[in-house]
Amino acid sequence: MSKMSALLVTVTLLCVQVLHGLPHTAFQSKKPHGVNREPQFTEKYFSQTVDHFNFNSMGNGTFSQRYLITEKYWKKGHGPVFFYTGNEGDVWEFALNSGFITELAAQQGALVIFAEHRYYGKSLPFGKDSFKIPQIGLLTVEQALADYAVMITELKQQLAATQCPVIVFGGSYGGMLSVYMRLKYPNIVAGALAASAPILSTAGMGDPRQFFRDVTDDFASVTPECRDAVRGAFHQLKELAEHQDYSRIQSEFSLCKPPSSAQDIHQLNGLLRNAFTLMAMLDYPYSTHFMGNMPANPVKVACKTMLNGSDLLSNLRNTAAIVYNATGVLTCFDLYSLYLECADPTGCGLGFDSMAWDYQACTEINLCYESNNVTDMFPSMPFTESDRERYCSKRWSVVPRPDWLKIQFWGDALSTASNIIFSNGDLDPWANGGVRKTLSSSLIAINISEGAHHLDLRGSNDADPVSVISARKTEADLIAQWVKMEKIRLGQSL
Repeated sequence: MSKMSALLVTVTLLCVQVLHGLPHTAFQSKKPHGVNREPQFTEKYFSQTVDHFNFNSMGNGTFSQRYLITEKYWKKGHGPVFFYTGNEGDVWEFALNSGFITELAAQQGALVIFAEHRYYGKSLPFGKDSFKIPQIGLLTVEQALADYAVMITELKQQLAATQCPVIVFGGSYGGMLSVYMRLKYPNIVAGALAASAPILSTAGMGDPRQFFRDVTDDFASVTPECRDAVRGAFHQLKELAEHQDYSRIQSEFSLCKPPSSAQDIHQLNGLLRNAFTLMAMLDYPYSTHFMGNMPANPVKVACKTMLNGSDLLSNLRNTAAIVYNATGVLTCFDLYSLYLECADPTGCGLGFDSMAWDYQACTEINLCYESNNVTDMFPSMPFTESDRERYCSKRWSVVPRPDWLKIQFWGDALSTASNIIFSNGDLDPWANGGVRKTLSSSLIAINISEGAHHLDLRGSNDADPVSVISARKTEADLIAQWVKMEKIRLGQSL
């Protein structure tokens, strides 16, 4: 989520003030693995309704919504439509890192469409004013789903594909949207593959300690000494902060400016915690360039760094540099440029996309996750419903609805739904916020050992664990069955 994303976040490496000696991790200059290198997508724009639910609102008009499309593999007028429900970022980022969809399209003769979520990337309903109040108020899950329903319906008409079954795909928040599309528009969508979709925790239905506990477990699984070293380093940082030894903290962490307040220390703790979060999410068995640059098996790389000698603070700085200074461009850490605190404790990323996700985390997406230094290795950083409400009221003049997703999109009462795959990787800290057990013959949970954040959506790679190869085969077989059943229902020849 984000962020998630988030849910899913994009770490942008910024060139900031110059100080010498900031460590960095060197990477080989190879093309990214597991990436659809030549997707051959055409970028297009769809004239989309700004407000689907109020004929008299400020959104009584249209905006240009970006989407990517390829007919390369499509059996025209006959093959299925594979539609990616875009999430909190630039649509190209997801298209280039979801090669399984085009691989499956080649097998099953599908048309492939990646849609960009409103208020992200270039799909801004009010242009540069999209993030002002009240214009940002039309950024909701419901509006995004309606966008996709309208886009699917009209594009199928334009492409003479009205009898072609639609399967939706998504990862993280995008996976949540795929689930919601199948629940909300089963007349349009025949099935959904929801990879790493935390539909339960984001609806306020989990333990707020779960996320950072699971991040910690990823590092402890390499070796318990790794977890203990991280906890010890944060304890040393806490002691320096209590003595207000700010010059030492600046030196130890190669900060561009010395911290001068408890808020600066809080920001530093958030930045450091975020680095471990990203490495746990993106713990792929090969190097990647998704949400920043990562080496192969970044959790193992981090643990090796954390256990490199007895200087825990230096090791903690060097470990954070795996995320924040992968290219070696930066010569110091700027606390408030590299990481933005927001309503998502797992990180919102940077730039306009971070503003959009922050707003969503202040309204419908419930991300009250916290670390406590007992069940996890991080500093105690509570984030309660009250904390969220105070922040969101000040930042966006809104009051969050903590139970809305549970009411609107069923929570865990999914027994009457059908044709949804819930895939999760055991290495992914988002996994236990999603559906881990099969609920019926058509609500299938696939758990991927050695799998990180929606690894199954990535393109095939020689380094893939057997578990993800098997998961993709199961997913392909289920989707083929759904397509066949939908064709029979529509009276289309097989």
